[in-house]
Amino acid sequence: MSQGWDGWYQNEPQGGGAGEQRAEPSFTPGYQGPGGPGGAAGSGYRSQNTWPSQPPARSVPGGPGGPGGPLPGPGTGTGGPRRGWRRWVRPKRILLIVAALVVLLIVASVGLYFDLNSKLTRIPALVPTSLTSDGTNWLIAGSDSRGGLTTAQENELALGHDITGGRSDTILILHVPSNGGRPVLVSIPRDSYVAIPGYGYNKINAAYSLGGPKLLIETVQNVTKLHINHYMGIGFGGLVDVVNDLGGVNLCLPAAYKDPKAGLNLKKGCQTLDGGQALAFVRTREFPLGDLQREEDQRILIKALLSKLTSAGTLINPFAAVPAASGAAAAISVDQGTQLYQLVSVAFALRNPISTTVPFGGFQTTSVGSVVTWNAAEATQFFNDLATDQPLPKDLISNTSLEGTA
Repeated sequence: MSQGWDGWYQNEPQGGGAGEQRAEPSFTPGYQGPGGPGGAAGSGYRSQNTWPSQPPARSVPGGPGGPGGPLPGPGTGTGGPRRGWRRWVRPKRILLIVAALVVLLIVASVGLYFDLNSKLTRIPALVPTSLTSDGTNWLIAGSDSRGGLTTAQENELALGHDITGGRSDTILILHVPSNGGRPVLVSIPRDSYVAIPGYGYNKINAAYSLGGPKLLIETVQNVTKLHINHYMGIGFGGLVDVVNDLGGVNLCLPAAYKDPKAGLNLKKGCQTLDGGQALAFVRTREFPLGDLQREEDQRILIKALLSKLTSAGTLINPFAAVPAASGAAAAISVDQGTQLYQLVSVAFALRNPISTTVPFGGFQTTSVGSVVTWNAAEATQFFNDLATDQPLPKDLISNTSLEGTA
């Protein structure tokens, strides 16, 4: 009888010699022996604290310890190292990480905004006026200032030397309607023959040379009857730097452009212009209409430049956006009331404006040389429509073959 139990219990003394005593099995209530209830004789008995060793639990394929699954790790139960990973991927932890990243991004953006805003050069440019206009009017001036350029750079850019004073080679009005209409970008030819307060009739760019941005704004307000709300100016060196910071600007030309005086040599077709080429492009006057075509080219370059600056590819790339924005902020001058967010709105407005020139009257020879005259009747209607946020008649909008090729 006892022989049938040998080896069944763990640590049970094996049967042996005569006279050897065995521990009597003790009864454990509720235990069902081999065969279950009503099983073989001896059921219901086991040695106290000597339960037999059991085989390892069956592994589930793909689960911990199973075929194809991770092995259990020390101190981690059947889950092994996965339990620590699961703690990290809990939804609450993910939300906390995302929230922390958002906060850091906001803090960095705010810091960058104030840093760029502080780099703007602010000057007392605006002139008090009783004129009123709907919408917002910006006067954008590009001067021939060589500030910040070395003699070597002046030679490379074919700018000449010993240029005294300052002239405004580019004069633009950007009108942003208050009714949500399309912005209008208007060129004023620099040789326009107008009355300059305190100096009589002269070319309009002489106003900048005689009295800087302030006299230029006063002159423009007098001849257009538009209230100028903001001013933005940039010199030669600033334009070159901004274009280079952006990695160049893309233009598609219908013909080759060559002008040794401006250092310009561009091929026909689509190409990327660097800062020096972009400056030469807006300076050349080698056209049958001279300044009028140059005004068109200046608007085209500005549109292309701002389109790239505000493109998704630039904005989502901090390595392109931050240097470009920083360079632009440091290169331009604005009136004392202009803030960075307003310049950002201007950049987006210049992506796709209606682009035109003041209605042209003709050329005239005067004591100050050859000048451009306006069509007085059409110019009056043109600026009245802008002042009241009215759509411009199509016959007052001028375009060239280059328009829209940026």
